[in-house]
Amino acid sequence: QVQLVESGGGLVQAGGSLRLSCTASGRIFSINPMAWFRQAPGKQREFVAHIVSGGVINYADSVKGRFTISRDNAKNTVYLQMDSLKPEDTAVYYCNAGVRVVASGGYLEVWGQGTLVTVSS
Repeated sequence: QVQLVESGGGLVQAGGSLRLSCTASGRIFSINPMAWFRQAPGKQREFVAHIVSGGVINYADSVKGRFTISRDNAKNTVYLQMDSLKPEDTAVYYCNAGVRVVASGGYLEVWGQGTLVTVSS
């Protein structure tokens, strides 16, 4: 069984910064991609950023230039550095990963439990 555990959420004032972490544990052969999504109150879950092990990175337009995604493959961990935060960034942030548990197997999509980020004005 594979689990993703997020941390780093909290309350911050507009213009401030937070760093989210997400670590995968369990039986893991490889992980690709690793991503962050978010869901604001009353809204659908939306893509924030993802990173592929080959170095390909994509961001949602709403966070480009403010958020930075990175990963530590040795630790099976993905990070999301969030700077210049805005009240509209308030949401539950979810980690998402494609996990291969054996070399010959397919990728299983796994979600974390989410971590709340609240940005006050």
